[in-house]
Amino acid sequence: MENKEAKPLKVLYIGNNSEPWEKLGSSGLFEAFQIDTPIEAINYLQSEKDVDAVIAESHIYFNDAIEIKEILDGKNLLRELPYILISLEDEPEMFDRSFDAGVDDYFRYPVNPERLHNRITYFQKHPDELGISSINKQSFHDDAAEGLYKTPFIKRLFDVTFAGLALLFLSPIMLLVIIAIKLESKGPFYYVSKRVGANYKTFGFLKFRSMRVNADQLLTKEDVAKLNQYAKETIEECPKCAKLPPGKYCSDIQYEDKEPVCENLKRLRKDLKATYIKLENDPRITRVGKFIRNTSIDELPQLINIVKGDMSIVGNRPLPEYEAEMLSIDKKMTADSDNGKDKIFVKERHKRFLAAAGLTGLWQVELRGKGGEMSEEERFALDVEYAKNNSFWGDIKLIFRTVKIFIQPGNV
Repeated sequence: MENKEAKPLKVLYIGNNSEPWEKLGSSGLFEAFQIDTPIEAINYLQSEKDVDAVIAESHIYFNDAIEIKEILDGKNLLRELPYILISLEDEPEMFDRSFDAGVDDYFRYPVNPERLHNRITYFQKHPDELGISSINKQSFHDDAAEGLYKTPFIKRLFDVTFAGLALLFLSPIMLLVIIAIKLESKGPFYYVSKRVGANYKTFGFLKFRSMRVNADQLLTKEDVAKLNQYAKETIEECPKCAKLPPGKYCSDIQYEDKEPVCENLKRLRKDLKATYIKLENDPRITRVGKFIRNTSIDELPQLINIVKGDMSIVGNRPLPEYEAEMLSIDKKMTADSDNGKDKIFVKERHKRFLAAAGLTGLWQVELRGKGGEMSEEERFALDVEYAKNNSFWGDIKLIFRTVKIFIQPGNV
């Protein structure tokens, strides 16, 4: 919904596609000036002194948004200007690079103009947060009405004691696993990925390597979409067009495989993408990797994360940065603009970060109990349930349930 009282912001939009910046301009919240080369951006920023923000599409001809940021930084032209990236499609690698490069925020198109306006206004009030990779953290903190999570002393004491003793007694098994991994395939025996845990804190997540080296390059996006067991089916009909007389459409018509579809249906189909990614029968997993996954031995290095304080024994599974971004993005907020249902849903999703990140947790136990089958919605609901109702004695019960089914076939 457009904010009539908001002051229009003057933004430089760097991109080749006219639709995004035209929609920003038509919202009444922005005065958007569009250019499509780094040279034009330099000339504009050198001559214009009252720009409020720079917004760039992820890819612009022979450059990308991160390269352009480096060029502008080299000319000292960004100064206290927010630099925000807009991606027109799902780009996990670009998201990771943006986070590391200090891009101030990352949005997936279509963008909610009011949210973008609020984000830039926030940076104007808090210029000290520019360039520190605050992607999506502010939206989490804004919605965390209950307050940020703090690990209770008894839980932390139990975590350190349990993890320390476990590392001591399991060290022989861990040594054998390291030898087996090294014998089967070249590369390091461990894998480190950035994960998002309690209060949206990012940390280095440790696992024994279960895939071939450079596994990310062995499957195409099409392969991932095909194998992802959380993937959803397409939307057959636009809900808005369904209320109109036959032959009438709620928005402009485009064609997909010779089928006429409205812009709204095309956007809904594009946005209908599973937040969680889990591949069934993943061909990149090694033989040793399959065994250590099915027995959860690949998770043992996370005992080190627990001792460090990144995680707890019991909690919600820490998410890869890209999944955390997709979980929090307001892509659904325009799908049902007639009521506040989706906005509430977005805030509800954030509550899974108001709990400790854990080695095991509610949904892992429930998933194994169901034979390894669980939808994205069920997993999300269990995350939120744990965040709302966790307790120390409840954690102890979950640990006993985990031990009981530890050797049950099927990985999570």
